[in-house]
Amino acid sequence: MHTTAIRHRGPVLALMCVGMFLVQLDVTVVNVALPHIGEDLRTDLSGLQWVVDSYTVVLAACLLGAGVIGDRWGHRTVVLVGLALFGVTSLLCGLAPSVGTLVAARALQGLAAALLLPSTLAVVNRTFPKREEKARALGVWAGVSALALPTGPVLGGVLVTAVGWRSVFLVNLPVVLVAAALTWRYVRADAPSRTGRLDVPGLLAAAVFLTALVYSAISAGRSGVSAAPVVAAVAAVLAAVALALWERRAAQPMFPPELARRPDFVGANAVAAAMNFVGIGSIFVMTLYLQKVQHRDALTAGAMLLPLFVPLAACAPVTGRLAARLGPRPPMVAGLLVGAAGSACLLVLTPASTYGDLLPTLLGLGLGMGLLTAAAVAAALQAGPPDRPGLSSGVNNTARQAAGALGIAVFGALAQDPESPARFTVGLHHIGVLAAALWLAAAALTVRVVPRPERPH
Repeated sequence: MHTTAIRHRGPVLALMCVGMFLVQLDVTVVNVALPHIGEDLRTDLSGLQWVVDSYTVVLAACLLGAGVIGDRWGHRTVVLVGLALFGVTSLLCGLAPSVGTLVAARALQGLAAALLLPSTLAVVNRTFPKREEKARALGVWAGVSALALPTGPVLGGVLVTAVGWRSVFLVNLPVVLVAAALTWRYVRADAPSRTGRLDVPGLLAAAVFLTALVYSAISAGRSGVSAAPVVAAVAAVLAAVALALWERRAAQPMFPPELARRPDFVGANAVAAAMNFVGIGSIFVMTLYLQKVQHRDALTAGAMLLPLFVPLAACAPVTGRLAARLGPRPPMVAGLLVGAAGSACLLVLTPASTYGDLLPTLLGLGLGMGLLTAAAVAAALQAGPPDRPGLSSGVNNTARQAAGALGIAVFGALAQDPESPARFTVGLHHIGVLAAALWLAAAALTVRVVPRPERPH
């Protein structure tokens, strides 16, 4: 690597961290703005679910394909395109006159996020070729992305309280403009590769499957078991079958079928999916509980959620070291048991509960996910093909994002209308039982499929 490139490695790492920070920030920053969006755009709970899920569904559906696009176009080019699209869609979100426009803009924003996530990682990977410096750089990249989680609710609360909900999207514009200009200046262009081929039919089938599945859950929560959710569920099944059949015959499948025959790989990703299903779904309903049921302002609600997000961000590097020393199994089981206990504490909530009643749930979920996240990723990477870590990482990210979108749909359907506080808190009780049961089942699965820690020599 020549001298100029070495001198620019620090700015390159910082810029790629900015791209990843934006992707993660827009998962959480919008939550505290939801009640204000609902009032201003006159939408119900299902509309608010789609404001969050349209972003996450498209992000999940496009992640694996976006990695191939980065290889074929060059990752610097894809980062620049992703930043530009993220800026344009943030502007559209901030100016949206209706919930339909906002949902469509959020979906395009999810596409931009899918382009940014794998390509920022690829640029970091290329910029730091030596093993030790690569590990440190990836640790910084992951740490900065983790900081977006506690930053989102607080920043969102400040912006919504001081300026209004549209500012949580418009604040992205100056950041994107500066990041794009500096990426053009400091990041070297990489030669495109023609070895990979984008699996367009697989990508479309995955998008239809996820969208139909989430629509079925959201529609069932709004109208019960009626024609719309049943038709959507059937469409989801048909898309899943079509995806499985196509991936078996595709020359370069998005998800190689042989991975489905590896119980440790499937199990590790199922545990990661259960984690996001419960975690992201819980964040959605607890935000509504604090603002719509208990009538807290956005800033107060964002600050109250910090006991969930701070342990999640703080535990990530510690858990990584634990997983490296003991293997991923012990921190995964510990995190799942702590998270299950936290979810079970939802059973004590009433509309008039104090913050002390909610705190055990926040701490349990935060500590549980903090212990679990890095270990579950490590387990998936260890179980995947040794020569294809990018594929294993992409599958793991896709599973987590898709499960998070489904968690919002299912938990929102169980909680129902926050305008009815008594009914909403009964829904929280049902969510607590379901979440605790899922995490206990995931703990049993972890013991079954994740290898025991190797005894030190």
